[in-house]
Amino acid sequence: MKIALAYSSKHGLRREYLRRFPKLADTVSDDLFAEGDTPETLQAVEAAISSLGYEVFGVEADIGLEMELIRIRPDLVFNLAEGLFGDFRESYVPVVCEKLALPYTGSRPLTLGICLNKGHCKEILTANRIPNPRFRIFRTDDEVNLEDFPFPAIVKPVAEGSSKGVFDRSVADTPDEAGKLIRENLSEYAQPVILEAFLPGAEYTVAMIGNQNELEIFPIVGFDFSQLPSHARKIYSYEAKWVWDTSRAPLQIFQCPAPLSAKLRENIEKLVRDTFRALEIRDWCRMDVRLDAAGVPNIIEVNPIPGILPDPKDNSCFPKAARTAGCSYSQLFQKVIDAAEKRLSRERI
Repeated sequence: MKIALAYSSKHGLRREYLRRFPKLADTVSDDLFAEGDTPETLQAVEAAISSLGYEVFGVEADIGLEMELIRIRPDLVFNLAEGLFGDFRESYVPVVCEKLALPYTGSRPLTLGICLNKGHCKEILTANRIPNPRFRIFRTDDEVNLEDFPFPAIVKPVAEGSSKGVFDRSVADTPDEAGKLIRENLSEYAQPVILEAFLPGAEYTVAMIGNQNELEIFPIVGFDFSQLPSHARKIYSYEAKWVWDTSRAPLQIFQCPAPLSAKLRENIEKLVRDTFRALEIRDWCRMDVRLDAAGVPNIIEVNPIPGILPDPKDNSCFPKAARTAGCSYSQLFQKVIDAAEKRLSRERI
């Protein structure tokens, strides 16, 4: 079986950025390419899938993707690509695959676009009565009136991932602080900004593989924010993910399995199952959950293309949860491939 591994490398994203903005090379923000994978990660993924007996072809999901897929003509495209421009960027690979009639892992273009755009994602969750924090969207030239909004609140770009735009200073305690952050984000990221009520409870992340009634939920990962610097906000910020946490000095921030009561685990698992179904997610996903003041689990982030750093020293939650379940790194990819193939066999009927 021939598999094309479609990815976005940090180098490839930088090249794509400079192709569009050649004069801005010296003004690139530190977190712009955070969603791209390193050569080490991509080599590990390719080796893991190859070890399963598949013929693997790595393909950068850039302007040459379509021609490369036509040349390779794979039996399956394993989609890891994040893209760079626009809130539909994660949909680029599946759009090309559907155009070429190539089967692929993961969610449809529409689902990927909705999940990346936090505002639209939350609208669907709210319509389906799935708990998520109160929010408001701001666009350029909108009046920023926050008199009736609860504080503290967190400010972030509406369509970013990998903690891009979510810094330690992104939590605002007052309307004035929030207004300043909203204006800064609108200028920095050139996209709408979401203001979201900051929930005070514990935070968890949940990895899952499968589809609908055959969804396997891995052991839940808990966040121990006491491991952050004493001055830090209790969030998994850009600093917590990429600055304070290093392979040489990893933060012991994650607990897996998380210490949960049976009832809370049941409630979280029901929440992520309901979310998976409402958003029509396919094959795999990781969701971030936080408890409100009453202890009710809320969805705060949906990641249908989850991060998969291979080194156990790196705090990559999907592989961590899989390892806790007794699933090796290569077996993780086999499970995703199996879920996709089973789904595809039903779709062909």
